[in-house]
Amino acid sequence: MLPAVFVALNALPLTANGKLDRRALPTPEKCRERFNTSMVPPRTLEEEMLADIWAATLNLPQVGIYDNFFSLGGHSLLATRIISQIRSVFSVELPMRALFDHPTIADLAKYIIEEIKAQDA
Repeated sequence: MLPAVFVALNALPLTANGKLDRRALPTPEKCRERFNTSMVPPRTLEEEMLADIWAATLNLPQVGIYDNFFSLGGHSLLATRIISQIRSVFSVELPMRALFDHPTIADLAKYIIEEIKAQDA
């Protein structure tokens, strides 16, 4: 497990008592340059719905369909939220493993469509 973002500081901000002042720590910028892929917007309704879920859960302004969930800062607890929302929005039963096996919106959307077709058959 590695942090998604590192912030370089000359010194840690301290309170008057010499303890770490967490409120004075800078917020890591969430910018596209740190990702290896360029922003590719959703192409289908399913991808758009997934992008909205991911953006809200990861607290990001936008998510590309080839962005890796875990590279965006996702972890197992957020994966649980994502899967729960997908189950609710798409009315499909997905295992937690689906997000680990399909960590991009493009791959996950294809998987969800296949699962919906299999459930309807």
